[in-house]
Amino acid sequence: MIYTSGSTGNPKGVMNEHGGVVNRLLWTQSEYRLTAEDSIVQKTSFSFDVSVWELLWSVTCGAKLVFAKPEGHKDALYLKELIEGHNITTIHFVPSMLGVFLGSMELGDCPSLQRVLCSGEALQMDHVNLFKEKFRNVRLDNLYGPTEAAIDVSSWEVPLEGDLSGVSIGKPVANTRLYVLDEDNGLVPLGVTGELCIGGIQVARGYLNREELTAERFIANPFAAGERIYKTGDLARWLPDGNIEYIGRKDNQVKIRGYRIELGEIENALSLVAGISQCCVLAKEDASGNKRLVGYVVSEEKLDKTYLQDQLKSSLPEYMVPMIWVELDQMPLTSNGKLDRKSLPEPESSDLSTKEYVAPRTEREEQLAAIWQNLLGIEKVGIHDNFFELGGHSLLVTRLVSIIRDELSIEIPITDIFKFNTVYELSSYLNYKIISFNDSIDEFSMNIEL
Repeated sequence: MIYTSGSTGNPKGVMNEHGGVVNRLLWTQSEYRLTAEDSIVQKTSFSFDVSVWELLWSVTCGAKLVFAKPEGHKDALYLKELIEGHNITTIHFVPSMLGVFLGSMELGDCPSLQRVLCSGEALQMDHVNLFKEKFRNVRLDNLYGPTEAAIDVSSWEVPLEGDLSGVSIGKPVANTRLYVLDEDNGLVPLGVTGELCIGGIQVARGYLNREELTAERFIANPFAAGERIYKTGDLARWLPDGNIEYIGRKDNQVKIRGYRIELGEIENALSLVAGISQCCVLAKEDASGNKRLVGYVVSEEKLDKTYLQDQLKSSLPEYMVPMIWVELDQMPLTSNGKLDRKSLPEPESSDLSTKEYVAPRTEREEQLAAIWQNLLGIEKVGIHDNFFELGGHSLLVTRLVSIIRDELSIEIPITDIFKFNTVYELSSYLNYKIISFNDSIDEFSMNIEL
């Protein structure tokens, strides 16, 4: 059983049966044919469904299983060393982290690598193009599947030769059937968008103690008596070549950095915070195309972003806590009195930071501010602005460290960004690091004027 986020504010436990998991493992081995000469990296959290095949696939074929260190999946250089040090042949990436990893690679790196599997969010063309630049003769597969159907139900081997017109999620895996249905659960024609539904052995038993939701999402298969299908809520369409194209979510469930997030769960937690009378949470794209959570609130008192975030972190994982907040006098409504999400304003630069803007004063501060502006898609960054308030997260921290290494020729660990998270603090630390490599960070921290 694996828990996933729930739109009502209560996470739902998906009851996957052993038969579905075994089918997924047997299909995986028949597709990729690993041997005792292969090595797999286990780097996914045990609460995420990908970890199931990472942990068990090697058992079916005698391959070596190598465990990454905690939080190692966020460090591209560590993963490179792990792959090269253990002759890793097989690894999984969420596409957004694949992009970070590829940005730190050079052609010829990780020569043992034979196959890279992607899932968790939509694989983009820029990921594919960058992969083809950095690796030769390495297989790249795009997999798709919800937790409710034992991890993955379709796969697509990305063609590494020639130009692509788009990215597909491929065809069904063994003993699995995929349907694209209209609102009346009828089959839609080729090329027409509908809801992707899953049938076959991998369909889960349902949700633990959630009979109504189970009945709503796991329905009788209209095309096979005695079987069930799972309604994914994802929009898709069949392509002429027999593959499926993923379009997006049918509801307001979103994927951010590989995490499946129900915005309603965040709104439910936010509504319980004292002083919040109305709220809404949206996933907005920044100038770089990265999705960020934006919280809209009507508050009885002056908005305190830090307080809100601390309250949410007590009941939600950090990746579900918005860093961008917009305070409104009242929520916009439609003519029938419902919340008009489309009319909510775009966040302004002033909404991103709790600090008064102070311009860079030194060359180092100017360099870092420019890096932050490009990385975060923000026009103006002050020296006291907090990287994480501006929309920074763990994946962007990894990219920031790589950019500092490439552009400033300074090597720093990822943990330093969490300690020195303003331009002023980081600039002071980098200057200090150049002068002395031996003094401790803790001693330096005490001397910074905050």
